[in-house]
Amino acid sequence: MLLFFSVSARKCVTEQKRVAEKRRMDVFNKDKRHKYMHIAIAGNIGSGKTTLTEKLAKHYGYEVLQEKMDDNPYINSFYEDMRRWSFNLQIYYLHTRYKQLLEMKQTGLDFVQDRTLYEDAYIFAPNLQAMGLMNTRDYENYIAVFELLESFVQPPDLLIYLHGEVPSLIKQIQRRGRSYESSIRLDYLTNLNERYERWFEGYDKGKAMMIDIDELNFADSREDLGTVINKIDAEFNGLF
Repeated sequence: MLLFFSVSARKCVTEQKRVAEKRRMDVFNKDKRHKYMHIAIAGNIGSGKTTLTEKLAKHYGYEVLQEKMDDNPYINSFYEDMRRWSFNLQIYYLHTRYKQLLEMKQTGLDFVQDRTLYEDAYIFAPNLQAMGLMNTRDYENYIAVFELLESFVQPPDLLIYLHGEVPSLIKQIQRRGRSYESSIRLDYLTNLNERYERWFEGYDKGKAMMIDIDELNFADSREDLGTVINKIDAEFNGLF
C-alpha cells in the first residue's frame, strides 16, 4: 500500500512539473510573437549595410538599430592582431547585438537592423576559426553562447543580403576611410564573401532577398534606391 502511494505521488509530481513547464513555454512563446516589423540588412564589410539601413528607415519611418563601431573597445586591436583578439571581439558583438535587440523589442517599434546576430556566428566566427585566428576551444564556447541567446530571439521579418564582388567592397572600404579597416587582409575579405554566399543560399529562417551592389547603386542613385524599395514592397506584400 505504501509502495503504491509512493509511485502515485511521484507520478503526480512529474505531471505537475510537466504542466508547469508547458505553461512556462507557452508564456515564453507568446512573448516571442511580436507585432513590430523587423527588417535586417546583412552583408560583407563595405557592402553598404549602414547606408541602406538609414535610407530604408527614413523611407518607411522605422527606427534604426545600428552597429556602434565608435564604442567598440576591441576593433582596433583586432585588426592589429586578429589571433589574439578574435574571441574577445566576437563575444563583444554577440553581447551588444543581443542587448540591442532586446531593448528595441521592448519599444514595440518597427526597425531596420544593420547586420544580424547570425552573421557573427555563421560567417565571421567560423571564418576566424578556419583561418587559424580563433582556436577550437574558443570557437566552440562562442557557438554554445550564441545558440543559447538565439533561442530567445525571433528572426527578422525580412532579411536583405547585400552581395558585392571583392573589388567593390575594397573600393567602398577605401572610400569611407576608417583607419582600423586599412589593414584588412584580402584573403580575410575573400573568405568572408564565400561564406556569405553559402550562408544566404541555405538561409531558411524567413523571408529573404538579395541586392547586388554591383548592379544597384542605392547609395548615390535615387532610381536604384527606388528599385530596391520596390523589391522590398513586393516582399512585404507576401508577408501579410
